[in-house]
Amino acid sequence: MAKPTIYQITAFPLRPGRVHEVGGPAAAAFAAVCIGQGKDAAASLWVREGWLPDMANPAALQSYFDVSTMVMAQTGGQIDTLAVAEEALRDGAVGHVIVELTAPLSLREGRRLQLAAQAGQSTGLCLIPEGMGSNAAETRWHCTQVPDPDSPPEDSTLQCWRITKNKSGTLGAWHVRWDQSARRLVVVSASGE
Repeated sequence: MAKPTIYQITAFPLRPGRVHEVGGPAAAAFAAVCIGQGKDAAASLWVREGWLPDMANPAALQSYFDVSTMVMAQTGGQIDTLAVAEEALRDGAVGHVIVELTAPLSLREGRRLQLAAQAGQSTGLCLIPEGMGSNAAETRWHCTQVPDPDSPPEDSTLQCWRITKNKSGTLGAWHVRWDQSARRLVVVSASGE
């Protein structure tokens, strides 16, 4: 079996000044790569409802970016979460605003986030539950881990990123791996190609 070819991604695929969506079991890793591949190690904001049981672990995120540049905010409910996200996007003081959603966005709510991101030139990323999404999103991604028999058991970084909605481009799927030592994302071709 041939060794996979590895290509470096020179620019992360999220358009700045817009709000995107990601779902699937590897959505949080996608968000971490988004922050880590951002320009000039800009500060970031991660907003979520306080009642949610699972929370991103800063120690785990450290392999993607400097967690001292991230603020994690917990809110009382989705309305508060959207208000905080909208203000942060509009202000432009942070490069990325990650928003964990628990209910679908109305077209009005999604459009407000898009206008705020455009005004502040921040990149918004909504982590959405399976099957949920807003018509206002610029792109929508689905991310999953991929079993890799050629990697050591402790390396579970191979993922499949599938773009399922794109307002300004094509759809597709890529196998990617995070190179922790180089702090960069690489695209991995299928074995034997």
